[in-house]
Amino acid sequence: MSTTFGLTGSVHLDREPWLTVRGCKKVLVVVQTLTFGQRLLDVFSLLEADMRVEVFFTVAPHAFGEGVTRFLQRLGSPVLPWQEAARSEFDLALAAGWEHIDQVRAPLILLSHGAGHIKLQRVWHGTDARERPPGMLGRDNLTRNGKVLPAVLGVAHRDELETLSRSCPEALPVASVVGDPSYDRLLASLPHRDAYRAALGLDEGQKLVVVASTWGASASFGGFDALLPRLLSELPAGKYRTAVLTHPNIWAGHGRWQVHAWLSKYRRRGLALVPPEVDWRAVLAAADWVVGDHGSLTSYATLMPVPIVLARFPYAEVHHASPAAALATTAPVLSPGHPLEEQLHYAAAEYRREEYEAAARRISSEPGRFHQHIRRLMYHRLGIGQPAYQPLTEPAPKPEPLDSWTGWIEGAAA
Repeated sequence: MSTTFGLTGSVHLDREPWLTVRGCKKVLVVVQTLTFGQRLLDVFSLLEADMRVEVFFTVAPHAFGEGVTRFLQRLGSPVLPWQEAARSEFDLALAAGWEHIDQVRAPLILLSHGAGHIKLQRVWHGTDARERPPGMLGRDNLTRNGKVLPAVLGVAHRDELETLSRSCPEALPVASVVGDPSYDRLLASLPHRDAYRAALGLDEGQKLVVVASTWGASASFGGFDALLPRLLSELPAGKYRTAVLTHPNIWAGHGRWQVHAWLSKYRRRGLALVPPEVDWRAVLAAADWVVGDHGSLTSYATLMPVPIVLARFPYAEVHHASPAAALATTAPVLSPGHPLEEQLHYAAAEYRREEYEAAARRISSEPGRFHQHIRRLMYHRLGIGQPAYQPLTEPAPKPEPLDSWTGWIEGAAA
């Protein structure tokens, strides 16, 4: 199995004589959305220096697949067409979403793509609603025709094994507690907070308010037309800067132009709208406050010694065992009838680190050990020995200045 490249930057499997490096183990990275691709970046990068292994990328169909091909091409990764990937055999496959994984012809390692399993799903039987297993822990997502699809199911927390024992016990033999890559990268990034703040262009003493939104009808993004004007008008411009981190599914669902257009007047006033492909962990690590909702980024913020304020939280839609549910019992909620700066100071005065740490502990039961666990599993499945060095968790790269994400160029995706 070898590669040839087309004019469009796609890659095709072809005959061995074309290759310079031969006899490699073949790993397929299945990317359905930008969120999944960002998650898997922390995984396949562990293979990057091993010339015994060759990594291929493919984009599986998904409703929120917009931007995935550009993401992979920015990495310098030609993309194998999905139809060809699905009919070709590999030594290992990696995925962070369950869509179309039944078509992959390789032992598959399936990982979650967020901070726990947050969104509560219900199935209605007449007038009665029954709770469905969250996310990838459900039988519908893990099996086809009674067969468990992944060879390895990587979970972040040991408590997820209990959920799995109820929802899909036949998958327990392939489940492995590996931890959470974003948890570990954020922890590794926190010591670089001052460097991130300098890279963002924050002045000494200037405070950064990070607004984080997940996607969907209950996300705080739907209330930005009320929240953002308050942030920009009530917080003194020289003392505060505001940056917005939005879920990539918002960009994929509505389009880059539309997201910029909706927030254009706020960007002209200095709001930094962070592009979805930027490593959000550096921006989050630089924050003085986080204003969020029930999304993963708000839950990850519990790792940081900064207060969190909830702008919107749909309690009835959040799984009771998730980190987000634990956070909702701790973080204060924005009030429309009180001055915003006063509320931020209240959150800071009432901040109790140990309460937020309780929520953070629900994200990973293997803090700092994700790379160690997942590399061992990958090489075991490949049937070759690991490299003889400890895999390191690198901090997030330095971000661009906040001013590069403000303003508005008419007709362009600035």
